[in-house]
Amino acid sequence: MAQRTDREDRKVCLGVIAGAHGVHGLVRIKSYTADPADVASYGLVTDAAGVRQFRIRLSGTARDMMLARIDGVADRTAAEALRGVELYVERGRLPATAADEFYHADLIGLAARATDGTALGTVTALYDYGAGDMIEIRSAAGAVELLPFTKAVVPEVDLERGVVVIAPPAETYARPEEARAEAEP
Repeated sequence: MAQRTDREDRKVCLGVIAGAHGVHGLVRIKSYTADPADVASYGLVTDAAGVRQFRIRLSGTARDMMLARIDGVADRTAAEALRGVELYVERGRLPATAADEFYHADLIGLAARATDGTALGTVTALYDYGAGDMIEIRSAAGAVELLPFTKAVVPEVDLERGVVVIAPPAETYARPEEARAEAEP
C-alpha cells in the first residue's frame, strides 16, 4: 500500500453550515466545491477539529445554498446550533487535480521565493474576489502582500519541494537597497 503524504492528510473545507431552513431540521450549506452538490459526495465529513462527524444528504437548493439533512438533526433548534460549523474532508479523499491545478490546501504553508531564490515568506491564503485568484504571502517580519495567482506572477509551483516561485511586479517587494535609493534625495 502506498504511503500517504502529509498533504493528503490535510483537511480541506468543503463548505459551511449557514443556518437552519424550516422547522424540521434542514440546514443551509454554503458549498465551496466546484459543483455545489459535491459537498455531499464524500461520505462522512468532520468539523474543523475533527471531533464531530456529519453525514450530509442533499434535499434541494435555496438561492446559492444547498439544503441538506444531517443525521441526528431533527428540528430547527438542532439545525441552528450548527450555524457556522465548517465541513472538512481529508485532502487524500478529493479527486486528483490536472496539471497546473491546485487545491488551496496544497499551497497554504509553502515557502515563497523570488525567481532569484530570495526568500519572500510563506503562502498563508488564497482568495477569489471575482476577478481571479489572489495569493497571500506573509514575510517573516509579518508583512502581507496579495498578488495575482497567475502564471506571470507565480510561474512555478513545486509541491514536492514545498515552494512557489514568485515573479512579482517591480513595485512589489522592493529590495532594501532599492528602497533606500528611492528614499534618498
